Amino acid sequence: MSLNLSNNYQALGAKFSEPTLPAPVSQPSLLLWNETLAKTLTIPFSQDNDAELIAQYFSGNKLIDGSKPVAQAYSGHQFGHFNPQLGDGRAHLLGDIADIEGQRWDIQLKGSGVSAFSRQGDGRCALGPALREYIMSEAMFALGVPTTRCLAVVTTGESVYRERPYMGAVVTRVAASHIRVGTFQYFAARGDTDSLSKLINYAINRHFPALRLEEKTPTKVDLDEKSTANELDSEQVLKFFSAVLSKQVPLVLSWSRVGFIHGVMNTDNTTISGETIDYGPCAMMNSYDADTVFSSIDRNSRYAFGKQIGIMQWNMTRLAETLLPLVASDEDEAVAKIEPLLTQFHQDLQQGNLIMMAAKIGIDEPEQGDAQLINDLLAIMQKQKLDYTQTFAALTYSLNKRQIEEPIIEALNEWLPRWHTRIEPFKTAAHQLMVSINPVVIPRNHHVEALLDACQETGDLTALNKFLAVLRQPYTEIPETKNYQDAPVDGDTNYHTYCGT
Repeated sequence: MSLNLSNNYQALGAKFSEPTLPAPVSQPSLLLWNETLAKTLTIPFSQDNDAELIAQYFSGNKLIDGSKPVAQAYSGHQFGHFNPQLGDGRAHLLGDIADIEGQRWDIQLKGSGVSAFSRQGDGRCALGPALREYIMSEAMFALGVPTTRCLAVVTTGESVYRERPYMGAVVTRVAASHIRVGTFQYFAARGDTDSLSKLINYAINRHFPALRLEEKTPTKVDLDEKSTANELDSEQVLKFFSAVLSKQVPLVLSWSRVGFIHGVMNTDNTTISGETIDYGPCAMMNSYDADTVFSSIDRNSRYAFGKQIGIMQWNMTRLAETLLPLVASDEDEAVAKIEPLLTQFHQDLQQGNLIMMAAKIGIDEPEQGDAQLINDLLAIMQKQKLDYTQTFAALTYSLNKRQIEEPIIEALNEWLPRWHTRIEPFKTAAHQLMVSINPVVIPRNHHVEALLDACQETGDLTALNKFLAVLRQPYTEIPETKNYQDAPVDGDTNYHTYCGT
């Protein structure tokens, strides 16, 4: 089969990845196929007509024509501790493909077998984590959050052993690329500035082609994948870093807007394209609390909901450190040039967060006093344990003459008149704004877990498909929406997520 697959990342050379074939599985069977995404990627397959062939290709049993599978090399700070040697331990990059608009996307299998980076891992993935990645990435895409997506979930017919045997699966991930902060750290840790330059040139060509048009030197620099280290100057490196920073602002603010908690914001899970990646220990917040953590491996609450903006700044500082040798030969001079960009990034995040939170209560252009109005609301929500999604949805409903639920009215009794006074001059516009950014439904943890358990036990996808139909319309109430809006009875008090994919 030909999908017009290219191998642009593989062409960077042996330092960047390890050629390795996916490990065959015994009985691949197609479970989920993202038909809409497949059409966007110009993949001419349908689940109705090509299920067996899809299962063969996207389990790794059969190689797509032109594919040169590799496991990518990268390092990473994991919960603040640097590991110089990570890499794809159970994933294979098959290549990249152009969508209908010409944008290129990586096609990667996860759970497809071991590589040189596997350490003691078995290279496999259980069905539950594969389904979680599919559900969460589709929900996030519909919510308007920058995200990687899933093309397929294929069961393997084999068991994966964790605390007990589980059905195995391979999930196909689609990403703008899989270049991470940790990819840059990999070469910086080895003092390999030539490879760093090559990686930047590739990333500019892949993600920020407009930077090539901004070159002001007399000789235009060719920034394709074959560019050499000598063609990169400090101004271009700084422009690249600024472009990467600009991608992270809407990403982390979107997480805050919808109540998403990543759970493992390591530098190897931070992409320069600004996409959400790795849906293992992620979760959605219920009752508002800035200190909310669900990840079982985040024992010190490093990646709590309210810390995600700060951690993104920390991760970008780690990226900045890798670029210093390319900014100037003198470290102090390089720091002086790159620090203003990090300062601006901090300001953009703080101002962006104010603008985003103001929009959640219908204010398009925040004025003096609005930050206090927002902070007072959040303080009440935290003290009264008000549900994050339900509260903002209720405020949105109230501007359309719908009655707010009694517990929320009672809790916000003193705050509501202040808010009404603030938005009275533009109430219709406020309502339209709130409708556009406050979801009426999210992938609630207890619903996700119940469906994962049911699918793993029975293999029946009927309930899962109903759930996905609702999640794909998160700002619109359809008759089935009400089935998934309830908060968990126990408030997710004892709920934990795990790194399973």
